Amino acid sequence: MLRLQLLALSFVLAGCVGKPALDDPKLSDHQFNLEEFFEGKVVASGQFQDVLGTVRRRFDVEITGTWDGQTLRLVEDFAYADGTFEQRIWTLRKTGAQTWAGTAPGVTGEATGEERGDTFNWTYTIDLPVPDGTMRVSFDDWMWQLGERRVLNRAYMKKYGADIGEVIIYFEKLR
Repeated sequence: MLRLQLLALSFVLAGCVGKPALDDPKLSDHQFNLEEFFEGKVVASGQFQDVLGTVRRRFDVEITGTWDGQTLRLVEDFAYADGTFEQRIWTLRKTGAQTWAGTAPGVTGEATGEERGDTFNWTYTIDLPVPDGTMRVSFDDWMWQLGERRVLNRAYMKKYGADIGEVIIYFEKLR
């Protein structure tokens, strides 16, 4: 019984963690421009950790982006530390001066995003491949442009409305 109470308390406390907002003060004068940063070759490394802080999975990603003035296509090739591979292809459409919509296989409906200053927020629901099938999760993805060639990404994951963990990724644009 004590274990169950501690687990419930952990989920409650995890839900109390503050999350970013587009109105947060900007810490740089960078203007995040999704199509400029992701056009060409980008590499990234990241990890998923569960709500209790345990790192469950690590990965590297090679991304090739093409921008035609209206649509940004991202081909993401994931290599996981456990030796598995995955490819995800995003098709993103600029819907306004700072807003985006997009799709990828496994995404339910349409993903939406907004750039503001050095920050980009991207939200979507996706059926993620897991060793025994797929798991439907929602992402609240936050990216901050740290420099001309670097972006930090922190994505909060939920299942059935409850926090289950987060993904942290460091992107670097190749020359």
